[in-house]
Amino acid sequence: MTYEARRLENIQRNQALVKDLGLENDHIVQHDLTARATTSRVAKRRKVQTTQPTRTSARIANAPKRPLYNEDATRDAAAGGNSKRQKKRLPKKVDEVTKRTSATPQSTAPPTHPDLESLMAGWSSWEATEPPPTRDDEGTYHFASHPGFTPNKSPEAIIREGSFGGSYWRALHSKKLRATIPADDWRELPASWTSGLSVARYLTSAAYRPEVNKYGVACGQSIEEWEAAGWIAHEHDVRGWFQWYCRFWMGRRCADDERQVGRWRKCVGETGRWRRILLKKYVQNGIRSVADEGVDDDGVEGRADVSPVVHQTCHHWAWEVRQETLDRFWRDGR
Repeated sequence: MTYEARRLENIQRNQALVKDLGLENDHIVQHDLTARATTSRVAKRRKVQTTQPTRTSARIANAPKRPLYNEDATRDAAAGGNSKRQKKRLPKKVDEVTKRTSATPQSTAPPTHPDLESLMAGWSSWEATEPPPTRDDEGTYHFASHPGFTPNKSPEAIIREGSFGGSYWRALHSKKLRATIPADDWRELPASWTSGLSVARYLTSAAYRPEVNKYGVACGQSIEEWEAAGWIAHEHDVRGWFQWYCRFWMGRRCADDERQVGRWRKCVGETGRWRRILLKKYVQNGIRSVADEGVDDDGVEGRADVSPVVHQTCHHWAWEVRQETLDRFWRDGR
């Protein structure tokens, strides 16, 4: 038998075997399913990968771009941000609200006090309810209502010796109240406190003058800076600490007393920051006598120039170093 005859015989035998086993129809179905799946994938791929038109109409190309009302999108556009974010559309209701908000300019100025006239009237309508303080042998003052408040400088002494660059009672503009406080509220002080003084030099100078201060140096911040820092309680004392101290001395009591006394303690109380800094400088310089501070008998400036800035700061807070205090600090460190 030739090779070709054997090949044909094998083919016929295999076909007969496939027919007997029933495999012929399964092969046809499987082939048909595979062909259909392949055709479907090709169709889907063609649908997704559609090409963009190479030409656009002049009307569409020249149409103005829609304005951006979203603040973040506007900022991103200016900074060259993600283009996808710029194209993101807001819901219709949100977009309309944003348009109205953007069209209305927003004021950044602080609101005016709702009842400024009443507030200002209250600054001078108080009545004294407590007696003046008593003074002990060391020159410390004691207030019956606040035993822990023990300054040793009176408001009158602070004014007469020179303080706040002579400008504490000047005309003052309050940003929070959006009002100017005139330079005449010093007149509520007892006349004896300012008798014989140059008001323009010691109280209402428009410019801060360090030479007016007792220690001849500038120190501290302005009232405007105190206001910005949140230290001013406008309903009580628009000028801050020293105005409060003057009124407290004259017998007024108010809701701000505890806060102001607390501030005084932290600055120049028994463990106050500025008090301890100053006393430590005396010890570091080997100075045991308050009388040594300043100019010695030969007219030479002392070993003794102990931080005039800290001295002036303590002076503003109604306290100065006394000999008994210095001796105690040398002895006990407090």
